[in-house]
Amino acid sequence: MSYRDTYEKWLNSPALSAEEKAELESIRNDEKEIESRFFGPLEFGTAGLRGTMCVGLHHMNRHVVGHATQAFAEVIKAEGPEACERGVAIAYDCRNHSAEFAAQAASVMAANGIKVRLYDALRPTPELSFAVRQYGCIAGINVTASHNPKEYNGYKVYWSDGAQLPPVHADTVAAKMKELDIFDDVKTMPLEEAKAAGLVTMLGEETDELFLGNVLDQIIDREAVAKVADTFSIVYTPFHGTGYRLIPEALRRMGMKNVICVPEQMVIDGDFPTVKSPNPENPEGFYLAVDLAKANNCDLIIGSDPDADRVGIMVRNAQGEYEVFTGNQTGVILLDYLIGARRRTGLMPEKPYALTTIVSTPMAGKVCEVNGLGFAKTFTGFKFLAEKKDKLEKSGEGNVIFSFEESYGYMLGDYVRDKDAVSAVASIVEMAAWYASQGKTLFNALQECYAKYGFYREKTMNLVMPGLDGMTKMAAIMKGLRDEPKTEIAETPVLVVKDYQPGTATDLATGAVTEMELKDSNVMEYDLADGTTFIIRPSGTEPKIKVYILCNDADEQACADKVAKYAAYAPSIKD
Repeated sequence: MSYRDTYEKWLNSPALSAEEKAELESIRNDEKEIESRFFGPLEFGTAGLRGTMCVGLHHMNRHVVGHATQAFAEVIKAEGPEACERGVAIAYDCRNHSAEFAAQAASVMAANGIKVRLYDALRPTPELSFAVRQYGCIAGINVTASHNPKEYNGYKVYWSDGAQLPPVHADTVAAKMKELDIFDDVKTMPLEEAKAAGLVTMLGEETDELFLGNVLDQIIDREAVAKVADTFSIVYTPFHGTGYRLIPEALRRMGMKNVICVPEQMVIDGDFPTVKSPNPENPEGFYLAVDLAKANNCDLIIGSDPDADRVGIMVRNAQGEYEVFTGNQTGVILLDYLIGARRRTGLMPEKPYALTTIVSTPMAGKVCEVNGLGFAKTFTGFKFLAEKKDKLEKSGEGNVIFSFEESYGYMLGDYVRDKDAVSAVASIVEMAAWYASQGKTLFNALQECYAKYGFYREKTMNLVMPGLDGMTKMAAIMKGLRDEPKTEIAETPVLVVKDYQPGTATDLATGAVTEMELKDSNVMEYDLADGTTFIIRPSGTEPKIKVYILCNDADEQACADKVAKYAAYAPSIKD
């Protein structure tokens, strides 16, 4: 069926509302727009679905959500009656149409005889992971596009461990979607009818309390918090999102008395009116928080993304100005702090481990090496970190005290299997309070870490590939890297090439090829003669290739110079 045929099928379907049909009628003479909406389905991958919101096969709307949910329901039903009884938990964030999409998912699951626990209002993403584990659900669904621009929404799926769906199940859902007609094969029932039948129950304050209890259990040194509670001050922003209630409440229950929330950004709004992008990785989004912090002489600025699974911070530097920390910097000082705090308080488990990803700072490995912790790296994404944590702990090989990745995600404790801004904020504030009790800031803490472990700098670059041919170009670039292996990058010799698709590492000096533990991912890594790691991978959710530059050196300026050198080279990959 051509994209034009698919367009006509949608336009004539009785499943569409009058408003949806009017939207499609409005593009009848715009062939390029019709093609962009109907050239193919929105791809279902290990991250679920993510796309811009409008009517069409290749976008996020209630029909695409229903289609994916029907396919997911088929996978659950194949697990047997017990799986249907265990049911699914469903949550959603602050984005436009999120509540509508969550209700659509609930109605489809219920129509398939699968019990649903649906949150009564928007909640942080980690609380969905928590609910799956807490209530023994077979699966979970979260309607969110995390930190993407306002035009986006998404559909994340989780399995019974509380982690995002593993590739084998994601592939099965994708296959089912190809078998099912988006209109004729999707079962639905009115939500109120499903509630009356006992197929849908609502989650609310009781679950919040259970979740917060687990968050507060992560606090290691309450005395350190109490010492500075009267004087230490924080500015917090949820960027119009789901952290607006539970994060300030967690800080209050910790004993922090001076938490100032950015009022304009405490307003729930899927249009994110005060920022270009609701992403704590982007420093410009903190402008209101910085003004508020300066006016109140605050010690720390914290921001969580709209679904409250990522967190970014700003700290006072040596000049007294507020400086952004990268996700790597925050992760490393928090890891270093957790090691010290657990050892001070006798709470370090046997065989302690820390986890991060192949694209995150190698400084984490150095911290573990110096402190005698086990350390492992996984592919990007907390489903892989969660999987590794479970494997280590079930085998008795190690106990994971902390997991993080460079994109501002942190996971603590055993009650979630996803990144969690709520517990991360609590632990970051505990850390900041402990350093404040020593007369130090988190900036001082970072400098001490550099002095102890060496200087590390990282940079992530996004090579955007827009348009319908973007995916084709990305595939061609990755193929070219494999067909014609690079022997140098920015005039620095490549020592080892790691291709994570087959899972092989090739020593260019000897030609020796060894197998790696990690494989089946479209990632190329180059280990260079100056100690730099240069990684290239296509994004799984956006039309861009991501380049990661990971440098270290005994000298701070030399380290910075390396980053600049490779950053200047990176755009040439597109040529």
